[in-house]
Amino acid sequence: MPNERRFEKIFSKYFAEVMWSKEVLIKLSVMNPQDLIRKKRDNGRFSPDEIKEFVNGVSDGSWSDYQIAALLMAMFINGLNLREQNALTEAMLNSGKTFDFSDLDGPVADKHSTGGVGDKTSILIASLAAACGVFVPMISGRGLGHTGGTLDKLESIDGYNIDLSTDEFHKTLKKCGFAMSGQTVDIAPADKRLYSLRDATSTIESVPMIVGSIMSKKLAEGLNALVLDVKTGSGAFMKQERDARKLARALVRTGKAFGVKTEALITDMNQPLGKFVGNSLEIFECIKILQNDFDKLMKPTLDLSVELTSRILTMTRIASSAKAAKAIVKNALESGKALELLKLNIKQQGGNAKVCDKPEMLCDKGLLEVKVKSPETGFITEIDAAEIGKAVAMIGGGRFVPSDKIDHFVGYACDSKIGSRVTVHEPLGTLYCRNEGQAAKVLAKLQMAYKIGLEKNVRKFELVKEVIS
Repeated sequence: MPNERRFEKIFSKYFAEVMWSKEVLIKLSVMNPQDLIRKKRDNGRFSPDEIKEFVNGVSDGSWSDYQIAALLMAMFINGLNLREQNALTEAMLNSGKTFDFSDLDGPVADKHSTGGVGDKTSILIASLAAACGVFVPMISGRGLGHTGGTLDKLESIDGYNIDLSTDEFHKTLKKCGFAMSGQTVDIAPADKRLYSLRDATSTIESVPMIVGSIMSKKLAEGLNALVLDVKTGSGAFMKQERDARKLARALVRTGKAFGVKTEALITDMNQPLGKFVGNSLEIFECIKILQNDFDKLMKPTLDLSVELTSRILTMTRIASSAKAAKAIVKNALESGKALELLKLNIKQQGGNAKVCDKPEMLCDKGLLEVKVKSPETGFITEIDAAEIGKAVAMIGGGRFVPSDKIDHFVGYACDSKIGSRVTVHEPLGTLYCRNEGQAAKVLAKLQMAYKIGLEKNVRKFELVKEVIS
């Protein structure tokens, strides 16, 4: 009997070692780039470990650009299911550092927009939410193509520093209630390399990869709640409502899967949001709104900002209902508290806070103002917002490749909106440019962005089309 037990013990140990070795060999055999590329090429499904191995290879440089590009194309064509999507988000999130805001005495929340023309709500939402008792750690991006970037807008404020260290970011958040910075090398580092290769390989329009890119950065902020502004229309990334709805649902599912209260609003981007398009001009609009000194063309910017901020307040339980939330936001605006926090934030991040008292400092007096005139009499039935965004970018207000330099002060004022009646030669908008050469370059483009009809479009305009929670 002792010999039998000894034999069983030796055999069990040997068998366990063999099986362990076999599992390791199997794992290693499927973890090389060629096998992973082949698996997705043949419409296979990845395990979380396989996706983690891919993201690790992106981060540590063990995967070459051409291997990453090949797998991205396979993922784009054959897709990722929800399990793969969440695994990709988690792997990208864990490729870098995450924030710990457990020392803050209030809820932590943020907002993300898929981007649009004249979309400057981040500045308002951060100020308003902070004034209502929410801490907002906002990691933002730069503009590319026809859409503007929050960081470019902020840099139009003299001295404003958007390159905060983790420690500076935390201190600013604690002092002001919100901090606004660019993505550091520590936050979801895999995303930066993946995004550039997705752009180069025309694989941007993959919902799971969009979700991974957005949510890995937002989840790194240690949020309690997240509201998403998914835009649809002529100036949006998702031009069709069905595509915007698909993305919104995917983002919400992933946020909830990671324990973050998440809601998405599908909002209209069939015309520029608010009055101004252009970096400093959009900051000007935000400050005028916070000063309670704005015209009716700026009101959609305020309305959307209030709606998104109110959603944050209900999700963080600062307000018990949407009605109560809007009343709290209204008080933060009308009392001047939101403006004071913006002023404090600008000062804390090295900027000239005097712009909050004199926003006209953001307007370059040396610019040429050129009226874009209507070619006919009638009603504005459509506005191609993307064309307006591209026109502003063409005169230096945006970039088409990441290395392009920005002229923060050029831009465009939307003097007429969809439904407005215009007469021939009446201004549709005002172009702010450096010289007549720039004006000649984009005037026709801006004029053609407007469609004029004989009858007014009676279709009801809805800024918020749907709420997904």
